[in-house]
Order: sequence, then C-alpha cells, then structure tokens
Amino acid sequence: MSTRSGPPKHQNRYSWKPNAGHKKNETELGGKFRPYSDVTGVCPRCKEQIEWKRRYGKYKPLTEPAKCQKCTKRAVRQAYHNLCSGCAKELNVCAKCCCSRDQIVGRDSSEVEAEQKMLDEAIKNARERDRRTLLRAMNKGKASNVTSTQKLLIEVGR
Repeated sequence: MSTRSGPPKHQNRYSWKPNAGHKKNETELGGKFRPYSDVTGVCPRCKEQIEWKRRYGKYKPLTEPAKCQKCTKRAVRQAYHNLCSGCAKELNVCAKCCCSRDQIVGRDSSEVEAEQKMLDEAIKNARERDRRTLLRAMNKGKASNVTSTQKLLIEVGR
C-alpha cells in the first residue's frame, strides 16, 4: 500500500474509454442506430449515476420488464428503476431510489406521445418549405432548434 499523499505523480494523457480496442456493432442497443432511451422519472442524483454507468461501460439494459416494488406488476421498463412510471408519478418519488423529490428529471411517455402527435399534425398541415425545416430541426435535436421548432409550429398553426 502506498504511503504517498497528495495529487498524483503524473497526469493521465488521455481519458479512459471502455472497450477501447473492440469494434462496436452500431446496430446493437447503445450503438449509433439504436441508442439507449432517455432516463426519465428519477431525481438528478440518480440520473447522474445512470449516465455514469452508460459513459463508462457499466450499464446493463433490461432484456424484459422488471417487477414494480409497489404494484408488483411487470411494468418497469427502464434499467435500475424500482418503481413503474405510474406508481412513481402517483407517489411523487424517484423511480430508482424511492425518495420523495420535488424535482424529477424527464417527461412521461404520455407527454412525449402527445407532443409527437401535435408535431405530426403540424407537419401534415404545413407547406413544403416549413415541413422540411421542421424535420431538419427535429433530426438535429438541439435545444436552440427546439425553440425554433416551437416558433415554426406557432407560425404554421396560424
């Protein structure tokens, strides 16, 4: 065991990357063509923990739905969650650590579906130029484009 205290003797030249020498199949879950789903229904601390696992290759996605600890139904669809989204929303707790939280990260799937339906309707009713602009903004997915997408939706709705 080392008796040295203080900062490390040498600084690392590059950051550690999981599976650095292995080729990754882009069609597998977590690849470019099938990315992991967004982390929703958890507190910020738990979200950071799950993102750390994803970043450093420790994340193990669920292969089948897990049991909810509250309602005992097989309704837990995200890895490292203990409660289904319905129970977590009803009790106003984090789905991972089950602690009462006022700030929950992410949105419900029902909210996402409703927004997607609204976007589809706006795209159907828009002219070709606006439609292509909306599709480009949605594909890019950046925060600045989200606000411009919302502005375009307002203009198209007129």
